Amino acid sequence: MNRNDRSEIAIIGGGVGGCAAAMAACRAGKRVVMTEETDWIGGQLTSQAVPPDEHPWIEQFGCTGSYRQYRNAVRDYYRRYMPLTPEAHAKERLNPGNGVVSRLCHEPRTALAVLEQMLAPYVHTGQLVIMTHYKPVEADVDGDRIVSVTVEHVLTGSRHVLEAPYILDATECGDLLPLAGVEYVTGMESRAQTGEPHALPGEPDPMGMQALTHTYAIQYFEGEDHTIEKPEQYEFWRAYRNDEFWTGPLFSWIVPHFITLEPVVYPFFDEPGGLTSRWAYRRIVDKSNFLPGTYRSDIVSVNWPQNDYWLGSIIDVSEEERRKHLHNAKQLSLSLLYWMQTEAPRPDGGRGYPGIRLCKEALGTEDGLAKAPYIRESRRIKAEFTVLEQHISAEIRGDQGAEQFEDTVGVGAYRIDLHPRLGGRGYLDMSSYPFQIPLGSLIPVRMNNLIPACKNIGVTHISNGCYRLHPVEWNIGEAAGALAAYCLDREAQPREVRHNRELLKGLQERLEQDGVELHWPSIKAL
Repeated sequence: MNRNDRSEIAIIGGGVGGCAAAMAACRAGKRVVMTEETDWIGGQLTSQAVPPDEHPWIEQFGCTGSYRQYRNAVRDYYRRYMPLTPEAHAKERLNPGNGVVSRLCHEPRTALAVLEQMLAPYVHTGQLVIMTHYKPVEADVDGDRIVSVTVEHVLTGSRHVLEAPYILDATECGDLLPLAGVEYVTGMESRAQTGEPHALPGEPDPMGMQALTHTYAIQYFEGEDHTIEKPEQYEFWRAYRNDEFWTGPLFSWIVPHFITLEPVVYPFFDEPGGLTSRWAYRRIVDKSNFLPGTYRSDIVSVNWPQNDYWLGSIIDVSEEERRKHLHNAKQLSLSLLYWMQTEAPRPDGGRGYPGIRLCKEALGTEDGLAKAPYIRESRRIKAEFTVLEQHISAEIRGDQGAEQFEDTVGVGAYRIDLHPRLGGRGYLDMSSYPFQIPLGSLIPVRMNNLIPACKNIGVTHISNGCYRLHPVEWNIGEAAGALAAYCLDREAQPREVRHNRELLKGLQERLEQDGVELHWPSIKAL
């Protein structure tokens, strides 16, 4: 049975960008509906179990005011509700997990609680309706406008028709774009198309997307045995090698260095004189931060090179193919776990760590894996303006810094970080300058009321490598929500805002009033 729901802004997808877009639109007084395919809003931060990847200046500047509010609220959550040690409680910049990858490694459940708290005023008053377990299945289009989007409950099959003057695509894979006939690209562009030095020299490869990863959380209890049942694909993954860009068997503590590609050893636990251990890398709970007895073990998010899945795409393939690759990615992750429990070499000469326990309670799932795979690369709109390698690369820009955009709607910073790609292409990691987010990258070449709100903006395969991280996606979503609200207030279309100096200035002033930084200070490359 179909039910029609009308709002002023419909956000399809409740990940990081979707949540930020909802906050911005509601803050501007608009009535909003937001859908989410899983039962957890928050995307990378929650259902994908990936602690924030952030730049080194994040504690001082380089993010939106609401993202800083989120970070502060995470720390406040631990101080209010969790039994921290006095030393941890007193730390201004508390890092609950003391993970190396971020200054704020924390549990997915904490992220979920904080996001729900931030959205609570709008939910309680009915201004925001959040529909979990819903995915888009149809779009009704009239010329260059989306009239409505039909979403379907993934468990019951019930359908709702969402109507709104503005539709935001905040899905992890840009799922609304093909449904609505929005022009988009996927995978690797050719050098002839973009002029990027690191684009493909020959034809483009639309399937050459970055690996996805099905993350999970683990604990460790020496002397205990938590070995899982042997995964059905274990023998395949145990024997798997890719000699084109890997360093030997996939299951090994030896992996290619993400920049030099030389083989390096990242041990399971810290070793004297060794590189950062896998245990410390994405640790989301450091039990030493909590009173004795709170946690029996640290908790670690397993999002490592060894469980990146690059054997097939889940974008623009049949449903059967999509399900196959999602299943295979889960099997890869479980096989890595089983290998660590049974065969991984130990410094004492032994084999296996049977005390590794799959921490199901951290992720709220029966199988112990994250609710959704970590998606690094989405469909991307064909935009009025596309950010290229030439705009941000330190090698190309020299000492000029990143390109300055008159239509900036935010900032971000990260290295150009590409994980192995489908088609047998390995890592690509390059220095880049802190950058701006141009409004033109949020405006489709044709569609007038569709606004991308996450990794689906006008970037290339190369520039996506630094525009895809948590605080950048948050800023993109916040800018998208603010843009839709602004257009409703001014009775203008997004492309008019970009091309009318007075309208553009008004949008930028509103963004700055809401705490969105539009410019960087003079700063070094990453």
